[in-house]
Amino acid sequence: MLQCTAVTNTPITEAVIALTTLEGGSVHPEDVLLEEFVLCELPEHDETAEHASQLYVGETREDQDLWLFWTGTDAHRIYRLEVLAMCPARLHERHTGLTRRCVFFYNHRPRDHSFFVTDPLRQALAEEIRAGLRDHAEDRTNDTDDI
Repeated sequence: MLQCTAVTNTPITEAVIALTTLEGGSVHPEDVLLEEFVLCELPEHDETAEHASQLYVGETREDQDLWLFWTGTDAHRIYRLEVLAMCPARLHERHTGLTRRCVFFYNHRPRDHSFFVTDPLRQALAEEIRAGLRDHAEDRTNDTDDI
């Protein structure tokens, strides 16, 4: 599944207030909320579903995080901040022996766990970096051939 590409500005004032009252929240919430804009972290979805971005990972035993939800666009955008427990789902990879945890909130859309979501922007950037490294390695090889 591809990741949703919706972006919104972070409602800083509301988020700072939410972090101030969050158990296990930051002592200096304004330092935590450095992102002026956030990207929806959920898989692609239609316009009837809310977008969501994790703003803060709580430091309590309950693993509760601060999430920003939004719908609409421009002047019609509606925000909602909510503290939610993490999804308990885990993916056990037999070939590596690793266990990956879903980093979404509890009760998100079934079967849409974070470990199944592919970020197209991250993949494009990674490929760009790999191509640059290949070009750099070729340039260095050509430079040593000239010696």
